[in-house]
Amino acid sequence: MVFVIEGALSDECGTITAGNMGYRPHGCVHTIATTHGATALCIITGSTEPATERGTAPPSEIIALHELPWVEAGSGVRQKRIWEEPAGERRALLARFEPGATLPPHRHVGDELIFLIEGANADESGVVATGNMNYRPHGCVHRVTTQHGATVLAVVWGHIEPV
Repeated sequence: MVFVIEGALSDECGTITAGNMGYRPHGCVHTIATTHGATALCIITGSTEPATERGTAPPSEIIALHELPWVEAGSGVRQKRIWEEPAGERRALLARFEPGATLPPHRHVGDELIFLIEGANADESGVVATGNMNYRPHGCVHRVTTQHGATVLAVVWGHIEPV
């Protein structure tokens, strides 16, 4: 998964511009280029290897986040569901926490990685501010709060359960 923070990245399937994402599925063969530079957050699960031909490899996908609908998730949080594997145990989402939002205590069954796009939120590990990441490991129990609101990109392996 690639989230472009600034600039743009291109491959054979198109260009990912700032604020949008690309998804490169397992086995995808692609090049990558940028004309004026780019800053991107890349989450890679697996390894990469050189490839000389595309063959029947799956294509990369460009995800225009502004085109995805916001879905109410409760507790003052809205989500844009970016990607989910068929089994539902791995997914990526954009979440918007309204000012004063609080997620009740919950346990992570699996891992979660969040990147703060704007604003700040906090849990028992402290404050996570714009441009920072927070890793919530399998078994982590925490409560999330935000005083002034926050927008986060979350990549989740597993699910959460109330405690």
